[in-house]
Amino acid sequence: MATPPAPQDAFDIDAFDAVESLRAALDQAGIVLPSLRVEPATPALRLVDLGRVRADVAMRLAHALHRGEPAV
Repeated sequence: MATPPAPQDAFDIDAFDAVESLRAALDQAGIVLPSLRVEPATPALRLVDLGRVRADVAMRLAHALHRGEPAV
């Protein structure tokens, strides 16, 4: 398992990089968020839109997070 990156200021993280990193991590857990994207209306805020998902996908995501390491 890769070592998580050191904590960064929210404005030091590129939203597109964050989306791709999250997409890759979710893919490893077998989870797809079809609407995952950078929120286009307010690019300066660097918001990531997780979108809407079915309840079973939300439950799989919750289980994957419970099994994982705490965020740093």
